[in-house]
Amino acid sequence: MTEHDVVPVIPAQGRGFRAYSAKHLDQLIARAGLSEAERLAVRAVATVLPFRTNDYVVERLIDWAAAPDDPIYRLVFPQADMLPAEDIRSIADMLRRGAPDQEIQAAARGVRLRLNPHPAGQLALNIPEMADEPLPGVQHKYPETVLVFPKQGQTCHAYCTYCFRWAQFVGEPDLKMATDDVAKVVAYLQSHQEVTSVLITGGDPMIMGAGVLQQYIEPLLDPRLEHIESVRIGTKSLSYWPQRFVTDPDADETLELFERVQAAGKTLALMAHFSHPRELEPPQVAAAIERIRATGAIIRTQAPLIRTINDDAQTWRTMWRMHLRMGMVPYYMFVERDTGPQGYFAVPLARAVEIFRDAYSSVSGLCRTVRGPSMSATPGKVCIDGVAEVAGQKVFALHMIQARDPSLVGRPFFAEFDPSAVWLSDLRPAFADRFPFEADPADAAGLWQEELLPAG
Repeated sequence: MTEHDVVPVIPAQGRGFRAYSAKHLDQLIARAGLSEAERLAVRAVATVLPFRTNDYVVERLIDWAAAPDDPIYRLVFPQADMLPAEDIRSIADMLRRGAPDQEIQAAARGVRLRLNPHPAGQLALNIPEMADEPLPGVQHKYPETVLVFPKQGQTCHAYCTYCFRWAQFVGEPDLKMATDDVAKVVAYLQSHQEVTSVLITGGDPMIMGAGVLQQYIEPLLDPRLEHIESVRIGTKSLSYWPQRFVTDPDADETLELFERVQAAGKTLALMAHFSHPRELEPPQVAAAIERIRATGAIIRTQAPLIRTINDDAQTWRTMWRMHLRMGMVPYYMFVERDTGPQGYFAVPLARAVEIFRDAYSSVSGLCRTVRGPSMSATPGKVCIDGVAEVAGQKVFALHMIQARDPSLVGRPFFAEFDPSAVWLSDLRPAFADRFPFEADPADAAGLWQEELLPAG
C-alpha cells in the first residue's frame, strides 16, 4: 500500500471521537487482506446499506489478525455476500466504470426497497395520531409503551451490519422516523394515561450531547406526566463508545441528568446492546457501567442472535455471566428481524431454541431474567418456548411476551415444526386454522395479515 492507503492508528488515550464513513471503507478493509475485487463488492454493499464505525471499535475491539472472520469485524463491516449476488455485481460494475452517482444511488434505492425497510407495521400501524394528524417520530405499538425518535439522535457511534433500523441511516427521507417537537410528544402523553413507559430510541440517543438529551428527558419529569413510571434509552454506546460516560466533556452532565430522573421518582433504564463478549472487555466499559449504576439507573442487556457473530451457546453463556458480574440485567435474546440482510444473518428458529436453551441451562437463576428467542413481529413480541411433540405432532410452542392485543399476552399457541423457518411468517399454525393474533378469515383481511406475508 502507498502512504495514502494507510489508515493512521490513533493513540488510545487523549483523543476525541473519530468516525469512519464509507469514504474510508476501502482503506480499512484492506487491513483484512481482501482482494481488490472483494473490496469492490464490499463497497457495492455499502452503497445500499449504511456503514459507519470509529477508531475505538477499529483499534480496540477488532482482532485484525482474525479478520475478515473476526466477529466484531463482521459486526461493523459490510460483507460482500450480504445482498443478492446479481444486485452486487450490477452496482460493482457501475462503481468500476465510474458511473454517475445518480445512477448508482438509483440502483441502490431499488435494492433497499426490496429489503422491507420498515418491518412489523412500523409506518402502517405504529404511528399514533393527535388531533386527527399523524405524530411523526413517535411509535405507539403497545398500550403502555411509547417510542420517541429524537431528530438529533438518528445516527450511532458505529452501525451494526445486521441493524433492523438501517433505513434510518441511508439518506432516504421517506424511510426516516424522527421528531424534534417535544411539546407535541408531551401533549400526546398527557392525553394517554395508559402509557407508563417512554423509550427514547434511534439511531442511538447517546450520540446526542447532554444538553440536547436533556431537552427530550426533562419534560418527561413534569408532574403532569405522573403516570410515566420509567424512561428507557436504547443504546449501543457502552459497546461502541463507553467514553460517553467516562471521559467525554459532558459525561458528568449526562450522569447528573440520569440522577434527576431517579430523583423525580421514575426509573431510568439503559437498554444496552451487547452482541459479543469482547465488547465488554475494555476497562472503559466497566468504568462506564459503574458510573451509570451509581446514578441509580438500571442497565438491561439485549441483542439479536446473529449467524457468524454470536450463533453459539458459549458466546451467550459468557455474555450473560459477564453482564451479571458487571451489575447489568440480561433481558432479551432477539431473532434477527425480517428486514435488510435477514437472509444472510438469520439463524433458523429451531437452532435458535437450542442455542438459547443450552446457554440458559448453564447460568445461575440471576441470569435467567433473560427472555427469548423473541421475534419483534407485527402482532407483538413472540417468544419461541421450545420444540415439543403434542398429539403425535412435532411443533414449536410459543407465547406472546407483548402484544397489540393485551389479551393475547402469555397465551400459549403452537406452530408446525419447520427446521428451515427463520421468522413468524414462515410458520403455519398447528391444531388450528389460524394463529391467535390473526383475524378470522370470515372477517375482512386486515393489515396484520398483509404484514405477515414474506417481503417482496
